[in-house]
Amino acid sequence: MRVHILGIAGTFMAGIAVLAKEAGFEVVGADVNVYPPMSTMLESYGIPFFNEYRVEDIDLNVDYVIVGNVISRGNPAMEYVLDQRLPYISGPSFLFQHILQKRHVLAVAGTHGKTTTTSLLTWILAYAGKNPGFLIGGVPENFGVSARIGADPYFVIEADEYDSAFFDKRSKFIHYHPKTLILNNLEFDHADIFPHLDAIKQQFHYLVRTVPRNGVIIQNAHDRHLKEVLEKGVWSNVVTFGDGGEWRAALLEADGSHFSVFHQEKCLGNVRWDLLGMHNVENALAAIAASTYADVLPQTALEALPLFKNVKRRLEVKGVIGGVTVYDDFAHHPTAIEKTLSGLRAKIGSSRIVVVLEFGSYTMRTGVHKHALKEALVSADVVVCKRPSWDLESVFQTFSQSTALFDNVEEIVGYLGQGLYPGDHVVVMSNSGFEGIHQKLLGTLRALTQPSPTDKFAIFDE
Repeated sequence: MRVHILGIAGTFMAGIAVLAKEAGFEVVGADVNVYPPMSTMLESYGIPFFNEYRVEDIDLNVDYVIVGNVISRGNPAMEYVLDQRLPYISGPSFLFQHILQKRHVLAVAGTHGKTTTTSLLTWILAYAGKNPGFLIGGVPENFGVSARIGADPYFVIEADEYDSAFFDKRSKFIHYHPKTLILNNLEFDHADIFPHLDAIKQQFHYLVRTVPRNGVIIQNAHDRHLKEVLEKGVWSNVVTFGDGGEWRAALLEADGSHFSVFHQEKCLGNVRWDLLGMHNVENALAAIAASTYADVLPQTALEALPLFKNVKRRLEVKGVIGGVTVYDDFAHHPTAIEKTLSGLRAKIGSSRIVVVLEFGSYTMRTGVHKHALKEALVSADVVVCKRPSWDLESVFQTFSQSTALFDNVEEIVGYLGQGLYPGDHVVVMSNSGFEGIHQKLLGTLRALTQPSPTDKFAIFDE
């Protein structure tokens, strides 16, 4: 069977492409603004794709056109599909019908931490000798790909609340029918889809309704919005994690790199790993709890964690030049920004953190969370932003640290290149490719003489 995927280079749809190919489909697709790591993953699987949406690239004999949620009416390829009455389907619906329907689905939902928790759970199962299928909204380093069909019975999936397609406005996760469901947290996001938090809660309630009686919901114990969702009705066993939960942790290092794990107040052991922050410790707790429902012993899960390699673009070190460390991080919601930076601050102590922020998501691009930025960026010493369409200057006036606004990446790189000291940590935060700013900055740093405290590069100083 042959499928043509519209929007093939998104993290979710690229995973669909890989799974469809492994399931025996002939796969081709189209997208625009294609960049790594998804472009390289598609190429590694020999999946061809076009860099524009053209009607002549669509085979009239295609069995399915799989439509990504970036596709809207007016897209020339989609209009052609409709005019020719070709069979089309959303990515989540295709996934359930052809991959998930007979599997034990372990789904990870929540505003933050989905990708890391899904990767952790998948790695624990693999370490335990399982061969889980998975679909993750990023590329976990332990696997090198974002999706794999695996073998029965287990399939681990990042369960996104974003809509399925222009013709199906239900959240993607409604299609997955999990038997084991992790609910990490719940905040307002995706302002282009949801008018308010209650609308997101309703979708989460619909998700809870799909979990069978013999399934389990693993819930963050101290998230009040999740509690409100479950108060609407729950028909499955509920297990809690985090402060006050059945599964909890005690930090042995403030940065979250060393911690003890408890189940029902019994200490199961200690973990030392490379990840930072209490948020990642809680991600680990959720993954450990979920893995027990896939017949993995907790001790085995604890053994797996030190060998876990984080997902690309999660505080990923892109290079160290002249003593300056440059990170790439996907955080774009204020809560995720705050947790990531606080974890790094606990690790590096008083060294300077320079945050370079792009407002890429619709919610941030339109300034929905602008009043939360001051608190989110409290751990930063310097904040540099690409100018959004809303008035960021007035927000910056409330900041105590140095701030700077620029219209393009070249200006940002030039500014940073002349203002960094050895020992600085530059955290680039964006959910887009950000025009390759990481490599541009590293290239600029490489071309400069190694700075020292006596050089006149301290343009960030007040």
